Amino acid sequence: MNLQERLVKLARIERVGTPVVSVYLNTRWADEHQRYRARIFLKNELAKARRASSGRVAEADLDWIERESEALVAQSRFPDAHGVTLFACQAAQLREVLPVRVPFADRFVVAEAPFLRPLATMLKENPSTLVAFVNTESARLIPLTMDGAGEEVVLESDVASRHSPLGWIQMAQTQYQQYIRNHRARHFEAVIESLVALVERHGVERIVLAGEARHVAQFRQMLPRRTGELVAGVVAGTRDESAGVIAGRAATLVTHLEGQEQGIAIDAVLTEAAKGGQAVASLDETLEAVNRGAVRRLYQLSAFSQAGRYCLSCSSLQRGPDLMCRVCRNEAKPVELADAMVERVIASGGEVETVDVHERLGRVGGIAALLRYPL
Repeated sequence: MNLQERLVKLARIERVGTPVVSVYLNTRWADEHQRYRARIFLKNELAKARRASSGRVAEADLDWIERESEALVAQSRFPDAHGVTLFACQAAQLREVLPVRVPFADRFVVAEAPFLRPLATMLKENPSTLVAFVNTESARLIPLTMDGAGEEVVLESDVASRHSPLGWIQMAQTQYQQYIRNHRARHFEAVIESLVALVERHGVERIVLAGEARHVAQFRQMLPRRTGELVAGVVAGTRDESAGVIAGRAATLVTHLEGQEQGIAIDAVLTEAAKGGQAVASLDETLEAVNRGAVRRLYQLSAFSQAGRYCLSCSSLQRGPDLMCRVCRNEAKPVELADAMVERVIASGGEVETVDVHERLGRVGGIAALLRYPL
């Protein structure tokens, strides 16, 4: 099961008698001092959870979080991960450790449902990518997912330069150059065939090319149009570098591009909402869309926060801290709307994007949504 599928299942976990513990850790530690700070953070949060009188966490959940966290800090588990999230709830039979290739801000959340906003944001900001390193002798196809660099496919070519030099003494220089050009074309064609197959089979959203500039340029010109349109850019790479190093450069490039594209997408949603189309751009309208299951993609500023309530009878989300549902007049409980809306959208099959800064989104309250259908 991939992370997107796991995220949806986490969002659909029904509330049970004890709360869920959600822990996000930045595990990209450069030295012992950073690991020490992580231990102190976990020690303090675990002690706070054990002292809490309301929303009592199962002791077994805290013990499991403590053991797993210590193994992560000691780097005896997932030493190559940059971020890890843990979810625990004994009553829901939930024990989950998800390592990823991007760091999280450290968070320790105790709530009735899994805290999913950081994970949902990371998944959207880091789409599935295939990194293709090419030169005239070989190629390396490296899947890049939220779990990190996947198992690479290495393609080797029978290159002329590997033959004995004596074999070329009687070959004129022009013939030699023509052979090399023909050989390179055949090599690139074989790589492209494998690349296209992987793209189609795994639904790859982006391709990042790596290698020497002149080789990459020639390879890119030979790509089929549909495949070429997926190329996000080019990064440096050599044959001797590890897959992780090349994949790290590709991840940085994709993250930068995603930020640019996200701003353009939000502008388009706000314009559509202003025209009364298939989008909304205010808290009340977005809440209505969330309650109807009509949200295809939810946009939130990372600083967005709003007190709200959840009706125990009709399950609607509403703004305001009142403990009575304004729809059916039954009992409601207080919730943080930012997290509750994220959970609801993911559970209904929608997507969530969180952005740090966007001036127009801020002016409409920090929240907007692209809809499946007009309200």
